[in-house]
Formats: sequence, C-alpha cells, structure tokens
Amino acid sequence: MKPPSPFGSILNDDLGVLSDSSSDIALEEVVSRRGRVDSEPVRAFVGNVIPAKRYRLGIILTLGLLSFFLARAGYFQIIEGSTYRAIAEANRGRTHILPAKRGLITDRSGVILAKNIPSFTLIGRPSELPKKEAARNSLFAEVATELGGDALAWTAAYEAGHAASSFELMENVPYDQALAFAVHDSDVVGIDLILDAKRSYVTNAIFSLSHVMGYTGVMNAEDYASEKANGYQPYDKIGKQGVESTHEAELRGTNGYETLEVNAQGKYLRTVAKQDPVDGARLTLSIDANLQQHIEQVMAGRLKGTVASRGAVVVMNPKNGEILALVSWPAYDANLFTDGISQTNYDALLNDPDHPLFPRATAGEYPSGSTIKPVYAAAALTEGIITPSTTVMSTGGLQVGNRFFPDWRPGGHGLTNVYHAIADSVNTFFYTIGGGYDTFKGLGIDRLMSWAATFGFGTVSGLDVPGEGAGFLPSPAAKQDATGEPWYIGDTYNVSIGQGDFLVTPVQIARATSVFANDGVLETPHLELGQTEPEKRVVTSEVAQVIKDAMLQTITNGSATSLQSVPVAVAGKTGTAQWSHSSPPHSWFTGFAPYDNPEITITTVIEEGGNAALAIPISREILEWYFAGRK
Repeated sequence: MKPPSPFGSILNDDLGVLSDSSSDIALEEVVSRRGRVDSEPVRAFVGNVIPAKRYRLGIILTLGLLSFFLARAGYFQIIEGSTYRAIAEANRGRTHILPAKRGLITDRSGVILAKNIPSFTLIGRPSELPKKEAARNSLFAEVATELGGDALAWTAAYEAGHAASSFELMENVPYDQALAFAVHDSDVVGIDLILDAKRSYVTNAIFSLSHVMGYTGVMNAEDYASEKANGYQPYDKIGKQGVESTHEAELRGTNGYETLEVNAQGKYLRTVAKQDPVDGARLTLSIDANLQQHIEQVMAGRLKGTVASRGAVVVMNPKNGEILALVSWPAYDANLFTDGISQTNYDALLNDPDHPLFPRATAGEYPSGSTIKPVYAAAALTEGIITPSTTVMSTGGLQVGNRFFPDWRPGGHGLTNVYHAIADSVNTFFYTIGGGYDTFKGLGIDRLMSWAATFGFGTVSGLDVPGEGAGFLPSPAAKQDATGEPWYIGDTYNVSIGQGDFLVTPVQIARATSVFANDGVLETPHLELGQTEPEKRVVTSEVAQVIKDAMLQTITNGSATSLQSVPVAVAGKTGTAQWSHSSPPHSWFTGFAPYDNPEITITTVIEEGGNAALAIPISREILEWYFAGRK
C-alpha cells in the first residue's frame, strides 16, 4: 500500500499529469477548457498543443529544407566538386615565375659584348594584395619606406596593372635594402623581391657597337599585348633594338616556376613544386670587336678638325656574308638605356645635330656616286651591250640639247674601255652604256634598275638587325607620280653615274661589291656567326673577273693609288655623291682585299666628306691595320 501523499489524494487526470484538485484552481480552469483526447485530435508537448494540420505542414517544410540543403551539398561536392577543389587549392597555393638568365653575346673570338649583372626587382601580385584600398596603400607605404621607394608611384602602378598577374613596383633595389627586406619577405603578402639581372654592354668602350647590339628595356603595353601569350610578365625586359631584338627568342631562355603553399593569411609555408628555368642561349656574333674599335678610332681621329663628322664603315667576308664590323658614327652608349634613360640624356641624344642614335651603316640611304659603276658595267657585259675591249671616247662630257653632262676631268679621259672607265671613274663611258648616245644603244633606265635589283638594291639585304633601309630605285612612273614630269634622257644619265634619285645603303654597296670578290655570287649579310644564308649567282665568273681586274686598276693607276701602301693588293672603287646644291658631296670608297683571294670587303661613306675624298684615307688606314705584317 502506497504511503499517503503529503498533497492529499493522488488523482489521475485525463492528461496523465499529477495534480492536486484541492489547490491550483487556475491550472484546473485552464485544463478544463482544453479539448479532450477522446473528443478532439490534439498533441501536447510540455503544455502546448499544435493542430494536426500545422504539425504536418511543419514536418513537410522541415523535410523540404533538409532535402534542399542535402541537394545543394551534393551539387557542390559531387557535380562541381572538381571546380571548387581547384579554387581551394588555388587559395592554398601560389605559383611564381622564376626568370631565366638572358644569354651572353660575344664576338667571333669570345670577347663578351653583353652580359648580365645581378639586380633585385620588387614586384606586386594584385591577386594577393589587400583588396581594401586603405590597407593596400598602408602596405605600400611601409615597404616603400624600408626600401626607399615611392608609395604613390606604386599605387599608380597598381591601378595601371592590377588586371595583370604581376607588375613592377621597383627595379634595381639597392643591395643592402634588398637583403634586409629578404629576411621577412615571406611575411609580406602580395609583394615579392625577385633576383633579376640588368644588361651590361661593352659599348662604354666601343660606342659604335650600340647600333649592332641594341639594348633591352621593360615592355610597353604594345610589347606585352603581343608577347603575353609567349609567357612574358609585364615587368620582363625585352630586346628593343639590334641583335637583342632580332635574336630575342634564343637569348631570352625559358622561365621556370615554383608553387608555394600558403596559410589562410596568405603567408608562405613551404615549396610544393619547382621547375628550374632554362637560361638563354649564348649568341656569338661574326663581329671582330678589335676591328670595330679600331675603325671607330680611325673615324674619330680622321674626322676631327674637318667639315665632316658623320659616316659609316661596313666590313664583311665576301665569301659567306659574315659582318666583321658595322660602324655608324657618331654613336652612343647602350648602357644608358638599360636602367631607363633619363629625359635629360635622351633629349641630348635626340637634339644632337649628328644624330648618334641613327644606324647609318644599315639605315642610311645615300646617292651611291660612282660605287655603282661596277654593277652597271657587269650588266652591260652580260647583256652584250659592250665587251671588255669596247671603247668610248671621253672628251670631257656629253652634250644633249642645251644640257651638258660632264666628266670629272675637264679635258676628258680619252679613249676608254671598261677597265679604264672603272679605274678612273669615267662618266662619259657610263652615260653611254646607261642611256646610249648617238648610234650607241645603252641599257636604258628599266634594265639599269632591273640589274640594280638583281644585285640587291631597292630591298633590304636580310641582315639580322631591325630597321634596315631599302634604298630607292627610280623609274619614269615614280617620277611622274612624284613631280608630274616625264622622264628625260638626262635622268638616265644621272642614274648611270650614281646620282639623281637612286639611293643605297652602305650595307647594300658592300654586298654588291662582294659579288666581284666572290666570282659572281651574291651573299646575304648576317651577324650571327655560323649562320647559313641564301646566296645566288648574279653574273658569270668571267664577267666578275673583268670587273675585279678593273677595280684592281683603281689602286694601281686609277683614283685610289694611295691604297698601294696596304700590305696586300687591294681592288676598289671610289665615289663622290652630290646630294645638295649648298653642302659638300658625300665621299665613298668600296673594295676588297687581298685581290688574289679576298678575305674582306670594306665600304666607307663619309657624309659631306667628298671634297677631301675622306673615305679613301680612312679605308686605307683600316686596311693597313688589318693586314699589318702580311708582306
């Protein structure tokens, strides 16, 4: 028997809740107003009652939400799982480029012409930098203070390059500051210090090599747009001129990379993958640095104190087209551009009246003067216009209507064949074979220009430097278009002696001259040693030998007898090119040596040096040095 309850009788009400009927009247009243389980469907949870319809709706909504979340979870983890895993991995890792070292450039003997000097470059990575402007600018200010940089410039660089994967903040970071920063580089998110290199050239000693070498510089927007697909970064250096530009692909090498694991704050934890860069290939030029330097010294010395201050010299191997020297004078130091040239220095170069930035040897376009006469003589021999024994009487010039076309010697040169005509530069002979006279039918302008083109004039030679000039081949149609005037016989006479509108470059003259040193074969000039270039026969070896013998007579008894002092036999052709009514003519010499087995072709042009025939003594001094001790 149960003990009595201290609360009185224990009653079992219909809800199964213990209650004292003699007390808690309020609770009883509440309970008495509820529906009863046997008369109305209800459920009770700790004193609350929910209608069945609402209950079922709640269950349905709960199950629906649960199904939705399960479906979304399945979509993200199964269907899109690989995508989001890749994003997660990207957030966990950072891949950085490891720059390749640029290849060295040497001359034919191994003398280093361009090398790399280690330097430090600070770069920003927009995807890792703080997104908030204030935080980003604060980071820039902190690092700029430490390294001596310009935080405002960095902000501008970010705004200009934030769409790229990386951009340059500061180049040539001083060594001491770079080492101090490197200690905690891994703690600075979004800014990295990379070991880079800047180019150093021998052009502080041999200025004229600047036109050959060119220089490297940071890419501009146009460069980056065209090279981005080739793996270039916005801050990469790229060849801007010379062989640095034309041989960019092999000099650059192949960049490597490293993948770093980072924590949630973006700080580096460890290297998880790495591929080392492949350095650029070494480029060996056909240039002889000692010869280049000597030519530069000869030109500077010979031109000092004269009215002339500008010119060019080309020295090439006539048998294979190798360029041994390519001097444009005056010149500049390419090292000025490696760190970004100052506006003051750049303005000084641009405003220099002698235009030292201009590569005269390859891009200078001049009237050829008489240096073109061997080409026209070879054309006349090949076309059967003349034979080696054909003679023309020179009495001082030709009279056509009211115009007189003179020889350079007032009394004339007498009875002249092709040998004497070349050796003594007899204009009357070339007027006749070019334009004809009286009953003698000449080549005419169309055939003259056709043969000029055959020898490489009117188009670039193919030399492996950018910006090469093509010269100009005049024609009746071109004159009509330019002036509205017809072509006259006098125009043909002028072209026949290398005057008028016919324009050539020094490289073109050297190339054409080499044909006669090379038994009639035209070579393509090049600067890369060992490079094989196209060649073609343009005249027979018999015709080439006639011209070669005539050019020998230029030295033995013609217009350049002073070159007899050279230790070996030289063959050549002099020239004086009128280009202005108010300025002195240009002076030319082109030739090759030794005569029996030519090793080099030399072509010299001195702007406004024609009255003193300056090209002859300059060429002589170069040849004497080159062949010293050969006798």
